[in-house]
Amino acid sequence: MPFMIETFDKPEHHELRLEIREEHLAYLEAHSALLLACGAKLSDDASTASGGLYLVDLETREEAQDFIHQDPFYIAGLFEDIKIVRWRKAYLNKQCFL
Repeated sequence: MPFMIETFDKPEHHELRLEIREEHLAYLEAHSALLLACGAKLSDDASTASGGLYLVDLETREEAQDFIHQDPFYIAGLFEDIKIVRWRKAYLNKQCFL
């Protein structure tokens, strides 16, 4: 069963996010087989990100923790907090899976 990982950036760390972004995207590309969806959480005007949301196809919480702990954003110290919870797909791409 997949996991949802929600990350919360440290305040005033937008520049660090921009500096590490290319490494982060390369990491995601290298692990794209595990990703059901992912993306940044944006301000209402879409000018800044404050964290991210990942839906990953992994079997254990430990695998989810390892995944996020290897993300260049984590390694660079961008995140203030991380939440990891099991996720059950109900609707995706306008399709029901129940």
